[in-house]
Amino acid sequence: MRHSHWGMALVGICILIGLTGCGGKQAEIKEDRLTVGRVQGEVKVGMSAAQVAELLGSPNIVTTDDKRREVWIYDKVSTDRVDTASSTYAGLIILGANSSDRSSSQRQRTLTIIIKYDEDKKVRDFAYNSTQF
Repeated sequence: MRHSHWGMALVGICILIGLTGCGGKQAEIKEDRLTVGRVQGEVKVGMSAAQVAELLGSPNIVTTDDKRREVWIYDKVSTDRVDTASSTYAGLIILGANSSDRSSSQRQRTLTIIIKYDEDKKVRDFAYNSTQF
């Protein structure tokens, strides 16, 4: 009877370790059309407004300059949450001890894109700024 009790305890510990793993990191990363790489690689002077809209989507702000030419502004703020889990199971079934540490941190990223059009609604200039903190 004693041997089967220890065998059950060992099986229980193995199952718990298998379910919890050894701790690790998980990051939520969302795919989006509005990225620095896309602006750098695909937005070109001379593109039509329709091509830019197809590439980047609708802008957050549309305004005009002093010559009544359109200016499109894209402003994106994203937050990535990183969960870190580390667990220690020492004598879980025998002593009933269970220690688990969880921490979470956030990383904010901003991307601002300004696209200036000429009188024919073609890109005449564009600029972007990206920050991460």
